[in-house]
Amino acid sequence: MTHPTAPATLAVGISAADHVLGPDHAALTVVEYGDFECPSCKAAEPAVRQLRAVHGGRLRFVWRHFPLEDAHPHALLAAEAAESAAAQGRFWEMHDLLLERSPRLARAQLEACAASLGLDMARFRADLDDEVYRQRVREHQEGGRRSHLRATPTFFVNGVVQDVSGGYGMLLDAVSRALHR
Repeated sequence: MTHPTAPATLAVGISAADHVLGPDHAALTVVEYGDFECPSCKAAEPAVRQLRAVHGGRLRFVWRHFPLEDAHPHALLAAEAAESAAAQGRFWEMHDLLLERSPRLARAQLEACAASLGLDMARFRADLDDEVYRQRVREHQEGGRRSHLRATPTFFVNGVVQDVSGGYGMLLDAVSRALHR
């Protein structure tokens, strides 16, 4: 007799160090592990924005880095750039720009994004040169591996992985069902 495999669960809980949109007391939490250079992450973004727009204060959305370095040569540096922007209070603006401009995320493009946001460019360049946020990105990757990630984007709805292999409408449906229970 075979036993069905239980769905993967989120191995690392939400903390104050996470990038979060929405209230801490929201009825539902969606965590996305993503890669800024991943075409599927870029394709998922309209569904994520729709989720946030439709469910507003009932939803807490969390982004975590999972750069797939073998497939996406600029993904790690892009994640570090987002963390540098976060240190200057502009994570979500950088997040949106990086996904919008993906896959063109070489160093020059990252600097152009930072400049367009009005970031302190000396600080931004130093952060990237010195790999100030590499460990933070590695911690996200390790949490993703512990949560059994294999690809991006991977979504967790209240801590349980959500299959989106049939399209991002599956995520929208799962969130709506969970909120109406």
